[in-house]
Amino acid sequence: MLLRDPIHGDIELSPLETQLIDLPVMQRLRGVKQLGTANLVYPGALHTRFDHSIGVCALSHRLVEGLRRAGCAVSMAQEAAIGAAALLHDVTHVPYGHTLEDERRLFPRHDKGTRLAQLMAGELGEALTRLDLHDTVAGLLGAAPLTSPRWMQDMVSGAIDADLLDYLRRDSFFAGLSHDYDDRIFRAFALHDDRLVVRLVKHGMDRPDARSEILRVLRLRYFLTERVYYHHTKVVAGAMISKAVELALDHNAIAEGDLLALNDWTLLDRLTHSPVPGASALAQRVQSRQLLKRGYVVSGRSVPEAQRSDWVTRLHHGRLERAQKERQIADALGLPFEDVVLYCPALTVMKEAAVPIENSRGLAHLDDPDDDAHTEIRALQARYAGLWRFYVFVPAAAAAKAAAVCGELFGVASEHS
Repeated sequence: MLLRDPIHGDIELSPLETQLIDLPVMQRLRGVKQLGTANLVYPGALHTRFDHSIGVCALSHRLVEGLRRAGCAVSMAQEAAIGAAALLHDVTHVPYGHTLEDERRLFPRHDKGTRLAQLMAGELGEALTRLDLHDTVAGLLGAAPLTSPRWMQDMVSGAIDADLLDYLRRDSFFAGLSHDYDDRIFRAFALHDDRLVVRLVKHGMDRPDARSEILRVLRLRYFLTERVYYHHTKVVAGAMISKAVELALDHNAIAEGDLLALNDWTLLDRLTHSPVPGASALAQRVQSRQLLKRGYVVSGRSVPEAQRSDWVTRLHHGRLERAQKERQIADALGLPFEDVVLYCPALTVMKEAAVPIENSRGLAHLDDPDDDAHTEIRALQARYAGLWRFYVFVPAAAAAKAAAVCGELFGVASEHS
C-alpha cells in the first residue's frame, strides 16, 4: 500500500503492515489526536496517533537502511518485526492519554499497564499469530519477555528512536513552527554491544558533525516542550478533561477498559452526558472553550528542588491528597469542587540526553561528564528542568482570591499576576 504523508512523502507499507493498519484497534487511532488539547492554541495540530504510527513505521525502515549502510547485518525478518512493532507502538493509547496517565496519574502509562495484554488476547493477537510475529512483537513492545536483540527494541522505544524522530518533525509541522532536524542523522546510527547507538566516531576520530546533529534533535525536543507541550492553555484544558474523567471514575461512570473503545470526540461526548454533574460541567466547558484560568502559579524559581520533589510525591502521585487540597481551596473560595483543578506535574527530565553513543573511547552516553558535549547538555537539561510549573486553575472571577488563598496554603507566593 502506498500512502502520501505530509511529513515524509510517499510511504510504502508492506502487505504485512497493511493487514495491521486495517485492524479496528489501529483505525481507532484516527480519532485520537497526537497532541491532545494543543489545537486550542495551535489550530492546525489535529494530526492523530494513526498518522504518527505510520510515520514511525516509515522511519523505523529508514533506521534499518542506515544500519545496513553502516555495515550492520539486519535480516528481512528482523526488519519486518521492527516495522510491525513501530506501527503498533501506540495501539494502547487512550484519548488524551498523556494527560490522564502522566499528568494526573489516573492510569498506568499506555506502555506500562495491562492494556496491550488485553488487546493481544483479541483480534490483534490473532493477527500477529497468523503473521508469525506474536511473541516477537509482544517482546519489542514490552508486553512479554524480550526474545529479540535489545537493539531492535531500542529502535521503537529507545532514548532517540523512530518514535521521537517522527513526532518532533510532525508536531512542529502541524503546530506551524519552522524547526526541524537534518536527515543526515539517519546516517549516524550503528550497533554496539547489542544496543542502538549514535556513532560519533569515524576512522578512530570523533565526529563533531554527528554530535551537532544529535544536539539539534535535543534542542528541538526542548523547543517543542517549551512552546507546545507545556503551553498553559493546553495544560488547563487537558487538566479539566482529566478531572472530569477522575470524577466519572470515582462515581463508577467510566472505567479504564472503556477508554480503549473511545476516541477524543466520543470520550468528550460521554463525559458531557455523564450522570456525574461535575464531570459533565467540565467537559462542556472544554468543548465551548470556556476554560478555567491560572489562579496560582509557581515554578522552580520560587520553589526549591526538595520542596518540588515533596509536592510531586504528595500531589502528583497522591491522588487523594490532591483532591483534599482542591476541596480545601474550593471551600475557601466558595466554589464547586469541579471548579478548582490542581496541576502538579512530575519533575521534568530530558531522558533523551542519555542516548547511548559510540565515541573514540567506546560505548558511552551523551550526558556522561567526560563527553565533549557535556557542558551544553547540562545547560539544556537545566533549561528543560526549569519548565516545571505548579498551577491551580479556577474561574476567572476567583483568580485574584485564589492567589492569596493558595499562597497561604502552600507557603509560596504566586508568581502570576
